[in-house]
Amino acid sequence: MRRVVVVVFERFQLLDLAGPADVFASAGLFAGDGGYRIEPAAPRAGAVTAHNGLAVHAQAALGEVAGPIDTLLVVGGFGVPDQLADRALVADIARLAGEARRVASVCNGAFLLAEAGLLDGRRATTHWWAAPEFAERYPATEADPAPIYIRDGDVWTSAGVTAGIDLALALVAEDHGHDLAARVARALVVYLHRPGGQDQFSLPVRVPAPRSAPLRDLQAFIDAHPAADLRIPALAERTAMSERHFARVFTRETGMTPGAYVERSRADAARRLLETTAHPLDRVARESGLGTPETLYRVFRRHWRISPGDYRRRFQAKEN
Repeated sequence: MRRVVVVVFERFQLLDLAGPADVFASAGLFAGDGGYRIEPAAPRAGAVTAHNGLAVHAQAALGEVAGPIDTLLVVGGFGVPDQLADRALVADIARLAGEARRVASVCNGAFLLAEAGLLDGRRATTHWWAAPEFAERYPATEADPAPIYIRDGDVWTSAGVTAGIDLALALVAEDHGHDLAARVARALVVYLHRPGGQDQFSLPVRVPAPRSAPLRDLQAFIDAHPAADLRIPALAERTAMSERHFARVFTRETGMTPGAYVERSRADAARRLLETTAHPLDRVARESGLGTPETLYRVFRRHWRISPGDYRRRFQAKEN
């Protein structure tokens, strides 16, 4: 039996525990003797209440847990910010990581791994919502908010909430092979390899508001008129700047070149049209300013690693 110690705490995300636990339990059922033993552990043994109000029983206090451990899994949730200041908890995670064959986190549980120094010099992901704060707070980690999960050596991190299922399936595939992991995925009615990355779920791009009122007005114009002439000469003329000066100031104040901002704004416009209309792709491309279905496809693949058609099938709002 492979021992999986799962770190939980008050106001954790229940699905971060339940999803991987069901993957491991199903894998054990199919693998026979090669199963997993799940051991929830918390700062104190006993009942631990998740954010949704349901409680799980932590079998042991973290300070009492000792190795060897096959997998140390740290969940995320709304309670993570409160736990970052708990030095005993962070120290226990660091200690147990040294006694585990591999370490993993779900969602913003990556903050706790980083706080314990386990992600220094590594590439890692977390929930897209928390990614900007994560990158700012832990500059020693190469933060990548796009993938569903990342493996860097013996440390694994995953995106938010249901991505813990993807992560656990990958761990099962490492332990027992692709065929058994695929069997588990079919039993749980999920993808073994989810199409695209988590950025297809994220909100439209938000960049810092420029200090200059003309540039703030220009951003609003770009977002409201994606099919307009948004080439640099036209944009510079709207701000009464030379093209060179405009491009330099816009990039300095927003962190993006004008061309990059326009493309992402148009991609977001296309995404909204795909979600809310039944327009054919050529009309979506025209109205979003991307011009042709070929450009629409290329931009979607570049930004969200998914085709426009697949995106519409997954996210279009349909009448009941």
